[in-house]
Parts: sequence; structure tokens; C-alpha cells
Amino acid sequence: AKITSTAQDKWLLVNLQSTTEFSSHMLNRDTWANEAVSQTIKANFIFWQVDDDTTEGKKVRTYYKLESIPAVLVIDPTTGQKMRMWCGMVEPETLLQYLVPFLDGGPGTHFASLSKKHPRGSFSLAPHSKPKDEEEEELQRALAASLENNGMKESSDDDTSPITTPEEAAVEATVLPTYPPLPEEPKGGDRSVQCRVGIRLPNGQRLQRNFLRTDPIQLLWSFCYSQLEESEREKPLKLTQAIPGESKTLEYESNLTLEQSGVANSMISATWE
Repeated sequence: AKITSTAQDKWLLVNLQSTTEFSSHMLNRDTWANEAVSQTIKANFIFWQVDDDTTEGKKVRTYYKLESIPAVLVIDPTTGQKMRMWCGMVEPETLLQYLVPFLDGGPGTHFASLSKKHPRGSFSLAPHSKPKDEEEEELQRALAASLENNGMKESSDDDTSPITTPEEAAVEATVLPTYPPLPEEPKGGDRSVQCRVGIRLPNGQRLQRNFLRTDPIQLLWSFCYSQLEESEREKPLKLTQAIPGESKTLEYESNLTLEQSGVANSMISATWE
């Protein structure tokens, strides 16, 4: 499973929990059971949950020097490097915000971007270098064994937009629909009537906004176009939602609300058609 996760270029999302800590039960009940969190994790991560009183859990706690349980870590499956960590109860909306930086690419993409920032010869990787110590090697084996035993299926994320040249981007004039006016963003934070939607624009900018769960899905287009430059507002946008195994394209002509369409508290990608 570890080899597969590396080949699929996905991050490891590790949850070290304790059966005696109420925060662990809250994570299971409120965060991991949240539909938006579950879909985001299945589409972009490999999730490993382990108790702190098991052999593997003790190794994770010692290696990463975890003093507070529960803990949630984003780990590079190839090197074992801890990229981010959060301790205690993490609310679903908060966790989704924390995970946004890891949705643009996996460990391989991250390493490639770092390599471009260093001049050639500034570092080298020995092809047959050994682990720093036996502890690290044992941890890697524990991660691999536990992930393999977990039997989780991975889903490919084919939501990456192709890179086009200005010539290829030239399209025939398209008559865009008249988008409904964007109402004032709801306040108050009542999650029974409100939801939060994250949107990634074609230029890579990531935004978040509160909507009413009963708002029509067309308001997503209204919000996107309100954030674009004037020169870009004549191009048609395609909105997609990443779900396990595929990308769900949102239909502008739909009469569904945000809640009915399943996009409440989720991440949406906006690309040019």
C-alpha cells in the first residue's frame, strides 16, 4: 500500500487517537463522519487511523514526538516527513481549510517544486543512501504494514486541468446566461441553515464563502464571476466537485439547491470550458 500511495502521488493523513480521550470520539463522530471531509480525504489522501496504545501507534507517537492525543498529521509517504500536524479536536470546516494546500498536488509535485527553487548542485540524493537510523526504518515498515492491512481502495483524481496555449484557448464567442445577483453573505454561523463552499478559480486562487443551504446552485457561478477580472467574464466556466473515483460536473440549468446538489461544505474547482 505504501508503494501504491507513492506511485499515486498521494499524501498520508494519519490520525493517532486514544480510546480514553473524548476528543478522539468527537473526531470520529463529527469530523471523520462528515461527508465533505470524507469525500475530500478519499479523493486526495490515504487515511490511516491508529490507536496510541498499539505497537504502531507507540512508534508514531515516539518518532513524531507527539505530546497531545488525538493528533492529525499529513505525512510524505516516501520520506516519512511530517508536513503539518494538528492536535485535539478539529472541526470539519477547519480541517477542510487546513487540507486545501495539499489538494493541488501530491508529494512528487511538492518535491519537484522545491527542486526548482534550488540551483543545480546545491544538494544531491545518494541512490543507495540508508535510513537515518533503525527507528525511522521501523516506522516506515509499520506505516506500510498498517496501510496494507487497512485495505483502503484508492481513487484516481483526474481533475487536473490541461495547460493550454493562448492560441488553443481561443474559442468562439459564447452567449453566457444572465447570472442571478449575488446576495449578501449570510452571517451568524448557524450551520443548520448555512454552509461554506471552497472554490478554486482558474488562476489558482482559492476562496471560501458562506451560503444558505437553500441557495440555488447558480449562485456559485455568480460568486466566481464576481471574483474574475473584467476581461475574463466573457468566458464560460465549468464547475466540478471532486468526489471519490471521479469528478462531478455541476449543471448550471439544475434547479437544485446547494444542499440538494451535495456541494454544501465541499471544494469546487472552476475551469474554463
